[in-house]
Amino acid sequence: QVQLIDSGGGLVQAGGSLRLSCTASGRTFNNYVMAWFRQAPGKEREFVGSVIWRLGLTSYADSVKGRFTITRDNVKNTGYLQMDSLKPEDTALYSCAARAPGKSEYAYWGQGTQVTVSS
Repeated sequence: QVQLIDSGGGLVQAGGSLRLSCTASGRTFNNYVMAWFRQAPGKEREFVGSVIWRLGLTSYADSVKGRFTITRDNVKNTGYLQMDSLKPEDTALYSCAARAPGKSEYAYWGQGTQVTVSS
């Protein structure tokens, strides 16, 4: 079992930056994939980006590519989503998730953290 704790959301002006954190506990995380998803009111949840923990390989949605960066700290078992050049359309509830090795679905989820970008 893996537990995920989201943190770091807040209110920021357009063009500003925020960094979200996701700390994993409960099991060796080395072979997992950590990802962030977001959901704005009235919209479907969408994929933001992910990192293959062991390799540090990242992928991003087109809507955030070049603005958002995922890094991870193996010692702290914490992933980070650095969000720069934020836009009002980035406003959403952001949740981190984890996918176990060999699995296709994200079975573990954090509680989510709100990001609000004002224009």
